[in-house]
Amino acid sequence: MVKVYRSTILPAPIEAVWDILRDFNGHDRWHPAIAESQIERGNPADRVSAVRRFRLTDGAELREQLLTLSDMETSFSYCLLETPVPLLNYVAHVRLAPVTDGDWTFWEWESRFDTPKGQEDSLAALVGDDIYQAGFDAIRAEMGLEAA
Repeated sequence: MVKVYRSTILPAPIEAVWDILRDFNGHDRWHPAIAESQIERGNPADRVSAVRRFRLTDGAELREQLLTLSDMETSFSYCLLETPVPLLNYVAHVRLAPVTDGDWTFWEWESRFDTPKGQEDSLAALVGDDIYQAGFDAIRAEMGLEAA
């Protein structure tokens, strides 16, 4: 099983960052890899079990399901249901924590997944760099924050 972990600190209050990330269907407004997204069956985006179907800018389509969402813990988890990339049994967790020295936000994003033998490193880099790090950078730009 492959584990990918990335974290960052944003010079913004946790409430402001959570307002953006909490929307399970909002990633098409800030993540550069997402062209469009919708929640299936008209369910609310914050309902555990909601499924988002989205298209990447390269045309690939994916489906992900919201597994947990906690406003108290400023965290959520989700899994991949369908993807053209061999990320098998993929489960990801997003967590925010306050950095009280300066009213900043600590953000961690991690996942575990299986993949065909020999593709572990390339797929870990794809997830860590093209999804997680690109997401950190995109949120910084969305919020008008300085780059790390």
